[in-house]
Amino acid sequence: MADQARDAAAGTVATGSAAAAGRPRKVGYRAAAQILAERDPVIARLVEAAGLPKFPPPAETNFATLVRSVTYQQLAGAAARAIHGRLIQALGGEVTPERLLATPTETLRAAGLSGNKTASLQDLAAKVLDGTVVLDARRLARVSDEEVVARLSTVRGIGRWSAEIFLMFQLRRMDVWPTGDLGIRKGFGLAWNIPTPTPKQLDLRGEPYRPYRSVLAWYCWRAAQLYGASAASAVTA
Repeated sequence: MADQARDAAAGTVATGSAAAAGRPRKVGYRAAAQILAERDPVIARLVEAAGLPKFPPPAETNFATLVRSVTYQQLAGAAARAIHGRLIQALGGEVTPERLLATPTETLRAAGLSGNKTASLQDLAAKVLDGTVVLDARRLARVSDEEVVARLSTVRGIGRWSAEIFLMFQLRRMDVWPTGDLGIRKGFGLAWNIPTPTPKQLDLRGEPYRPYRSVLAWYCWRAAQLYGASAASAVTA
């Protein structure tokens, strides 16, 4: 079971002769979309309408990405970018747990962070340093998706959804299924022509799409745009 979890987390599957030899073959997002399209005509239609999925490579460190995520919470784009920019300046361009904890609270607040967000970032930095939150790439390779979510969720201000988005777009885990995301639920209902499912119902409906549920989630977001006039978002840009 541990080996299977690692393979799924790394976005690998065993197919064909590679499976027979016990050597899992790495499958990328585009290939995974084509595999799902062969399984399901609804996915095939979405591939035709939306193209192959785009998961841009990470542009920041794992810690810097989480700092950005907390900073942007519940803010419009321009305001979030301005506050984040001032925060980076306050940290001297060094977005590390050590530098954040060494920066006085009043300096962080002066950058535009609320008291709650300041406390969240300080809590995140402290938990990275004490090992509660694992962000080192080598150690993360041995940590399951659920454990990543569980550890991140101990941080003040970081919930399951934020942890799952981190898994999908920063760690590039292939089998993440954020059933609590309203856009995914709406998109699934629109694409499959069913009432908007509850998170529990969506969890069950996602089972046939393992180990590529991150790709399924991307197409659900796109379906919400294509069929429900939802606004474009960073996840489908």
